[in-house]
Amino acid sequence: MLTGKMVRVRFARDHIVPQYLDARDPQWLDVAEQLLAIFRSSNGVARGQLEAEIDELFGALPQPLIHNGLAKLLEDRCDFDVQASLAPDEVRAAVFLAAAKKRQQALEEIGQSFARDEIIQAVANDLKAEPHQVETSLFADLKSEQRLTQFKDTTAERLLERYNVALAQAILLRATGIEVALRGETPARFRQLFRQIKFHRLICNIELLPSPHRGRGAGGEGDANTYRLHLDGPLSLFSATQKYGLQLALFLPTLLLCKHFELKAKLRWGPERKEKQFHLSHEDGLVSHQTETGAYVPPEASMFVELFRKKIDDWEISEETEIIPLGNNVWIPDYRLVQRKSGNVVLLDILGFWRRSSAERHLAMLKEHAGAPFIVAISDQLNVEEAELADLPDNVVRFRNMPLPDEVAKRAAALVQG
Repeated sequence: MLTGKMVRVRFARDHIVPQYLDARDPQWLDVAEQLLAIFRSSNGVARGQLEAEIDELFGALPQPLIHNGLAKLLEDRCDFDVQASLAPDEVRAAVFLAAAKKRQQALEEIGQSFARDEIIQAVANDLKAEPHQVETSLFADLKSEQRLTQFKDTTAERLLERYNVALAQAILLRATGIEVALRGETPARFRQLFRQIKFHRLICNIELLPSPHRGRGAGGEGDANTYRLHLDGPLSLFSATQKYGLQLALFLPTLLLCKHFELKAKLRWGPERKEKQFHLSHEDGLVSHQTETGAYVPPEASMFVELFRKKIDDWEISEETEIIPLGNNVWIPDYRLVQRKSGNVVLLDILGFWRRSSAERHLAMLKEHAGAPFIVAISDQLNVEEAELADLPDNVVRFRNMPLPDEVAKRAAALVQG
């Protein structure tokens, strides 16, 4: 992910226009290859040394924003680790204490000397270690001293393509609201996209619109409908801004896999938070680096399903993939609960980031249009407005880290019995 200082844009009145790179430009391909060569040959090198080598190569340029951005994306593909034979915090404590005592002696006794090597040797003797072990362990846990242990290689062209996506992601971190129009995808592709929205916990209202584009889309039977997504931007939230913004940025590569989309974002830009707009569509040619076709599932959701299957005998749980119309909106529940004896069905929805007003609106639509009993699980941690949670309906299950299978099963049984 690019940092704020690495974002390169120009302004066209109230529009933000990213300065994308041409992924086939020989000049930038050469720069990308030079950076890749550094990372490929730096296994075991300290992070600080790696950064110094990059700075030596490109630091003299008048505006090395692109180079720094490309290097940052490659650094994100690295695993760094603390490599020390002794615990760094314990070594530091021992060295600083020994140095303080030795300095005090030097002040009190004439002729006493203060030599670094003597301190290192003394600490090594106390720890039953070699002096070089003390030296290498002393600051090994500092970020600059962490060692590169693995680099996930890529190609120069894919690095430039990734840069363009990262630039768009960084811009969306300033969004207050986002609207996306989608059309021409297969029903399966729409379902996958909507589940990605859910499991990235985005606050989203999905509107179903009649579409003039009917018939077959490119590559197969297309959905005749047009969907309009209304997503909250990170800067529209009262809290959890950084965490939500990251989830929104992680969702963008999934959207880029769509054949026909148009994104419009309202932004707050710069120190003065001026209102700006950002447009992105399939015509911009951004290439998603995401190859995974399955939906992202948060670890706590996977754990909930696993525990539910282990602990609950009366109910069977499975993923729900049907798109259920809710008037002019649509809904894809997360899970379908089926009572083994009766075959009764209860739909389970787990809300991500939410406001009380949006949760109440969602519940009202479900009551009117769902057509089946349902349970909505909401996290106390992801309530972005810190609103009071009292007086919520009986089919709402509150949780902190993960819904409790016993509580969900109890509520489901009460719904089908009532």
